[in-house]
Amino acid sequence: MNPLNLSHVLSDCRLLVGRLGLAFAAVIITSCGSAPKSEVVVSVKDQKLGLYDAGVLKKEFPISTSKFGIGDQPNSYRTPLGKHEIIAKIGHGLPTGAVLKSRSWNGEVLKPNAPGRDPIVSRILWLRGMEGTNRNAMKRYIYIHGTTEECNLGKPASYGCIRMGMKDVVEVFEDVGIGAKVVITRDKLPSGGKAEEPKPTPEEESIVAEKKAEKPASSEALPAAGAASDQAKEKADESADAPVAKSKSKKPANKAEKITTGNRRNSTSHQAYG
Repeated sequence: MNPLNLSHVLSDCRLLVGRLGLAFAAVIITSCGSAPKSEVVVSVKDQKLGLYDAGVLKKEFPISTSKFGIGDQPNSYRTPLGKHEIIAKIGHGLPTGAVLKSRSWNGEVLKPNAPGRDPIVSRILWLRGMEGTNRNAMKRYIYIHGTTEECNLGKPASYGCIRMGMKDVVEVFEDVGIGAKVVITRDKLPSGGKAEEPKPTPEEESIVAEKKAEKPASSEALPAAGAASDQAKEKADESADAPVAKSKSKKPANKAEKITTGNRRNSTSHQAYG
């Protein structure tokens, strides 16, 4: 290629890259970002977010999805269902409670439930819809982000985004990578399988069999003095470790809320509130 033509091509490439917005740049980052460590499931029914590793539920957090219900229509303020991926992570290294306005720290740091304030805080995980039913998610600025309104977590309270506690969102931010899958479902949070205990090797099995064969006949005799108290202690420990049935708390009914002049938000304001 003629060096002169090559310089023109490079110039055009630089111009094209300069015109790419943050959204498209974030998609490019997806292909070269760090490998995802975990995957995320958001349950609208439970109002919980679960972190999964190879299908095993590692941890769950209370969240808030939209107070207006589920959907992907522009300007609907609803939370989209289906498969998404994280295309950008914003806020690395910022203090917990840092206020993010238009995805940049404005210098403020708030405490949980700060009166009269409802901004995006701490961290942002920007989502891109991977299905036709959630294709507008990225353009609608659907995030997983921190909120000051921690008192409302556990019930629908957002304007489309998935809200988390100030510290919880930092933990999730550190655990997932760009490109990690996020599934938003109307159903309950999957319990996830438990990690299987490693099976003994053939050598270990043979050693156990040999030890059983070597047991003296007296081993079947009555427990020695003091054994009764040990058995009682074991039973007490077992009962202490036994799972306790949790009472189901009634969730408050979701009341539809009109969008009035006081709470109407356009696309620009949604970038600061989610």
